[in-house]
Amino acid sequence: MAEDVSPKQAWQALLERPDAQLVDVRTDAEWSYVGLPDLSAANKRVLLVQWQSFPTGAPNGRFVEQLGASGVSRQHEIYFICRSGARSLAAAELAEAAGYKQVFNVSDGFEGPHDADGHRGTVAGWKAEGLPWQQR
Repeated sequence: MAEDVSPKQAWQALLERPDAQLVDVRTDAEWSYVGLPDLSAANKRVLLVQWQSFPTGAPNGRFVEQLGASGVSRQHEIYFICRSGARSLAAAELAEAAGYKQVFNVSDGFEGPHDADGHRGTVAGWKAEGLPWQQR
Protein backbone atom coordinates (compact mmCIF):
# COMPACT_ATOMS: atom_id res chain seq x y z
CA MET A 1 0.00 0.00 0.00
CA ALA A 2 1.18 3.50 -0.82
CA GLU A 3 2.69 5.40 2.09
CA ASP A 4 1.15 8.71 3.17
CA VAL A 5 3.58 11.62 3.42
CA SER A 6 2.94 15.21 4.39
CA PRO A 7 3.13 17.94 1.78
CA LYS A 8 6.36 19.19 3.40
CA GLN A 9 7.91 15.71 3.21
CA ALA A 10 6.99 15.50 -0.48
CA TRP A 11 8.42 18.98 -1.11
CA GLN A 12 11.69 18.05 0.62
CA ALA A 13 11.99 14.88 -1.48
CA LEU A 14 11.31 16.85 -4.67
CA LEU A 15 14.08 19.30 -3.75
CA GLU A 16 16.64 16.69 -2.70
CA ARG A 17 16.12 13.68 -4.96
CA PRO A 18 16.53 13.90 -8.74
CA ASP A 19 14.24 10.91 -9.36
CA ALA A 20 11.37 12.30 -7.25
CA GLN A 21 8.38 13.48 -9.28
CA LEU A 22 5.03 15.02 -8.35
CA VAL A 23 1.94 13.84 -10.23
CA ASP A 24 -1.19 15.96 -9.76
CA VAL A 25 -4.27 13.82 -10.42
CA ARG A 26 -6.93 16.53 -10.06
CA THR A 27 -9.03 17.70 -13.01
CA ASP A 28 -8.12 20.28 -15.62
CA ALA A 29 -10.68 22.62 -14.04
CA GLU A 30 -8.94 22.33 -10.65
CA TRP A 31 -5.54 22.96 -12.21
CA SER A 32 -6.88 26.04 -13.98
CA TYR A 33 -8.98 27.59 -11.24
CA VAL A 34 -7.46 26.44 -7.94
CA GLY A 35 -3.76 26.46 -8.84
CA LEU A 36 -0.81 24.10 -9.06
CA PRO A 37 2.22 23.31 -6.94
CA ASP A 38 5.16 25.38 -8.21
CA LEU A 39 8.22 23.15 -8.51
CA SER A 40 10.51 25.70 -10.18
CA ALA A 41 12.78 25.85 -7.10
CA ALA A 42 13.40 22.11 -7.62
CA ASN A 43 13.95 22.62 -11.38
CA LYS A 44 10.97 20.36 -12.02
CA ARG A 45 7.43 20.66 -13.26
CA VAL A 46 4.35 19.05 -11.82
CA LEU A 47 3.08 16.23 -14.04
CA LEU A 48 -0.63 16.45 -14.81
CA VAL A 49 -2.58 13.20 -15.19
CA GLN A 50 -6.31 13.34 -14.40
CA TRP A 51 -7.72 10.55 -12.23
CA GLN A 52 -11.29 11.49 -13.21
CA SER A 53 -12.69 13.67 -15.96
CA PHE A 54 -14.53 16.93 -15.38
CA PRO A 55 -17.47 17.53 -15.14
CA THR A 56 -18.75 13.93 -15.22
CA GLY A 57 -16.32 12.45 -12.69
CA ALA A 58 -15.87 9.43 -14.94
CA PRO A 59 -12.72 7.43 -14.15
CA ASN A 60 -9.78 7.89 -16.50
CA GLY A 61 -9.45 4.41 -18.03
CA ARG A 62 -6.11 5.40 -19.55
CA PHE A 63 -4.55 6.60 -16.29
CA VAL A 64 -1.63 4.15 -16.20
CA GLU A 65 -0.90 4.70 -19.90
CA GLN A 66 -0.96 8.49 -19.45
CA LEU A 67 1.19 8.22 -16.34
CA GLY A 68 3.88 6.47 -18.36
CA ALA A 69 3.52 9.00 -21.18
CA SER A 70 4.03 11.85 -18.69
CA GLY A 71 7.68 10.87 -18.36
CA VAL A 72 7.81 8.84 -15.15
CA SER A 73 9.26 5.37 -15.16
CA ARG A 74 8.68 2.50 -12.79
CA GLN A 75 11.99 3.42 -11.11
CA HIS A 76 11.00 7.01 -10.28
CA GLU A 77 9.96 8.03 -6.79
CA ILE A 78 6.41 9.30 -7.44
CA TYR A 79 4.37 11.54 -5.16
CA PHE A 80 0.68 11.72 -6.03
CA ILE A 81 -1.40 14.73 -5.02
CA CYS A 82 -5.07 15.71 -5.41
CA ARG A 83 -7.35 18.12 -3.56
CA SER A 84 -7.52 16.27 -0.24
CA GLY A 85 -5.57 13.01 -0.53
CA ALA A 86 -8.34 10.58 -1.53
CA ARG A 87 -8.00 10.43 -5.33
CA SER A 88 -4.22 10.56 -5.06
CA LEU A 89 -4.25 7.53 -2.74
CA ALA A 90 -6.33 5.57 -5.25
CA ALA A 91 -3.99 6.68 -8.06
CA ALA A 92 -0.90 5.68 -6.07
CA GLU A 93 -2.38 2.26 -5.34
CA LEU A 94 -3.21 1.69 -9.03
CA ALA A 95 0.31 2.78 -10.03
CA GLU A 96 1.76 0.39 -7.48
CA ALA A 97 -0.39 -2.45 -8.84
CA ALA A 98 0.89 -1.56 -12.33
CA GLY A 99 4.48 -2.06 -11.22
CA TYR A 100 5.59 1.38 -10.05
CA LYS A 101 7.85 0.62 -7.10
CA GLN A 102 8.13 3.89 -5.12
CA VAL A 103 4.73 5.55 -4.81
CA PHE A 104 3.56 7.96 -2.13
CA ASN A 105 0.31 9.74 -1.37
CA VAL A 106 0.51 13.40 -0.34
CA SER A 107 -1.82 13.39 2.64
CA ASP A 108 -4.24 16.31 2.80
CA GLY A 109 -3.46 17.05 -0.86
CA PHE A 110 -3.29 20.53 -2.32
CA GLU A 111 -6.14 22.11 -0.35
CA GLY A 112 -6.82 19.78 2.59
CA PRO A 113 -10.08 19.47 4.52
CA HIS A 114 -12.70 22.15 5.09
CA ASP A 115 -12.22 24.65 7.90
CA ALA A 116 -15.01 25.70 10.27
CA ASP A 117 -16.37 28.06 7.60
CA GLY A 118 -16.40 25.38 4.90
CA HIS A 119 -13.32 26.69 3.08
CA ARG A 120 -10.37 24.61 1.92
CA GLY A 121 -6.71 25.60 1.88
CA THR A 122 -6.48 26.97 5.40
CA VAL A 123 -6.30 23.92 7.69
CA ALA A 124 -3.87 21.48 6.05
CA GLY A 125 -2.43 20.59 2.68
CA TRP A 126 0.12 22.05 0.25
CA LYS A 127 -1.32 25.58 0.28
CA ALA A 128 -1.93 25.71 4.04
CA GLU A 129 1.65 24.58 4.72
CA GLY A 130 2.93 27.58 2.76
CA LEU A 131 4.56 25.57 -0.02
CA PRO A 132 5.05 27.25 -3.40
CA TRP A 133 2.12 27.27 -5.79
CA GLN A 134 0.85 29.31 -8.68
CA GLN A 135 -2.27 30.06 -10.67
CA ARG A 136 -2.23 28.60 -14.14
